[in-house]
Amino acid sequence: MKPSSSSVNGFFSFLAHGLDDLDRSLASDAFMSLQFLYRAAGLLRALHSQLTYLVPKLHLPVGGKWLDEYMDESSRLWDVCHVIKLGVSGMENYCSAGADMVSSLEEWRRNPNSHHARQVKRAISICRREAMGLEEENRVLMETRIEPMSLRFDDRAPMESRYNNGYNGFRGVLYALKNSSSLLLMILLWGSVSCWPEPAVMEDSLFFGPGFMASIARLQQRVVEETEGTDARPGILMHEFRQARAATEELLQELERAAAMGCESDIMGGSPKGKVEGLKEWFGMLRTGTDMLVGQIDDFFDEIVEGRKKLLDICSHR
Repeated sequence: MKPSSSSVNGFFSFLAHGLDDLDRSLASDAFMSLQFLYRAAGLLRALHSQLTYLVPKLHLPVGGKWLDEYMDESSRLWDVCHVIKLGVSGMENYCSAGADMVSSLEEWRRNPNSHHARQVKRAISICRREAMGLEEENRVLMETRIEPMSLRFDDRAPMESRYNNGYNGFRGVLYALKNSSSLLLMILLWGSVSCWPEPAVMEDSLFFGPGFMASIARLQQRVVEETEGTDARPGILMHEFRQARAATEELLQELERAAAMGCESDIMGGSPKGKVEGLKEWFGMLRTGTDMLVGQIDDFFDEIVEGRKKLLDICSHR
């Protein structure tokens, strides 16, 4: 086996293992949790890095079309990840509103009276408006900044076309990167920006072969089934965001029932941690997790810049 063939097969193996590991992680990670999204972003970065490490081993021709094809793909990754970063960064205002709500709740818990009760209701109202505004802004972001064609899967038959073997196997590697990246970008968009109601699903006919295509198929099917199984309307699917919203809505309903019964000061009891601590925990995880996810994307931007420079240098014999 030629060294280039061994390197290409190694990339396919790395890709399949990465996708299968991400699929298996759903056994321990909540669906669309920040931990799961962080894993997806990490795999996206790792695949891009593996491709840039692979290129020098393939002895590609200087000035070949392969470089244009890579530049197009890296530009797509950059553009979509920029939208993901914008969507995730929008969580900051919501987290701030959540922190203010928790602060009001703590004041009320220390000194339950009608004045603090009104402050809590106002803080809850602001927090709910921030969540609704964020989902609307992200929906518009998806509609105006994401071109559906940019996320479609490549429907060329991967194992029977001469296209797959072009440039010592580079085109086959790029084909694999494009399709796996489309799935990972879809996961990140649905989780952190907005989930549109009719996902583009790859045709079953593409998955009659073994290897990385089967891994892509399994993970995509799992994600679509999990999404369809949620009771959430289209919007941000991030687990921590949905839990924070649900806890806020539950608190509001309890407040309204308590107000109707004239016993607002009694609803802060319950578990040892209490409702305040529960809300604080969800908003804390949301803020920390989204900060880490933004950092992951920023690191990926740096790697894309470095990868493009590295491949340009190869073509310039530097």
